[in-house]
Amino acid sequence: MNILEIILLAIVTFIFAIDQFSLTEIAYRPIIACPIIGLILGDMYTGLVVGGTYELMMIGNMPVGGAQPPNAVLGAVVAMIFAVKAKMDINAALGASMIFATFGQYVVTLTFTVMSGLMAEADKAAHEGNPAGITKVNVISCLILGSLFAVIAVIAYVGGVAMSPALELLAEKASWFMGGLSAAGGMMRFVGFAILLKIMLANDMWGYLLAGFVCALVIGNIEALSPSTLLLAAFIGFAVAFNDFRLNGLKKKVEEGGFSDGI
Repeated sequence: MNILEIILLAIVTFIFAIDQFSLTEIAYRPIIACPIIGLILGDMYTGLVVGGTYELMMIGNMPVGGAQPPNAVLGAVVAMIFAVKAKMDINAALGASMIFATFGQYVVTLTFTVMSGLMAEADKAAHEGNPAGITKVNVISCLILGSLFAVIAVIAYVGGVAMSPALELLAEKASWFMGGLSAAGGMMRFVGFAILLKIMLANDMWGYLLAGFVCALVIGNIEALSPSTLLLAAFIGFAVAFNDFRLNGLKKKVEEGGFSDGI
């Protein structure tokens, strides 16, 4: 175990936990958080792979009122620890991290429950015109949430390092179990993107969606181009969207009497 890694992991987890609802509300996303954690744990490549994959898994998940989706911060931290320190397959690490991500949902809900009792203090401070009182309530909220997440991250680190030999033995003796976990983790990215499509996809876009899959498969199977599959598919998608805008979007605006402010 590396004490410096533990300290840095606790610090960044504390910041990511607060960032979910304050600060930038961007840094906590897996695609940013995982490379940072990978830098701390000494495996930037795994951080990039886990971050991109986990971002696809969580991209369609969003809180609705008091209902919280599986927590992106704890899931990302634990997935990285399992992948780097416990030496698990990346897909298996992602699948196993969902347990902690779901637990993170309850941690957030618990924090919200505790803070609901302190809201009266914030209301009182607002009524009295006391900004310091409001700031105090916000700071308490951040300390509770960040501290809980940091402690869980440290426990996951210690447990991940300790379980590494056992997990390697499990992968050798019970390959069916680890294979199933890898399959579940590999499937998650498609489920996350499907949730996003369920919300955003219009019926007249199905053709573009299927064409994008075909482009990705064709380009991905060309050895010289396969490393740049996503980038090339994105350029093709942009070209199609830009052309559609020029042919149809501008024409429609002209027919409606030109552009106007707003949406």
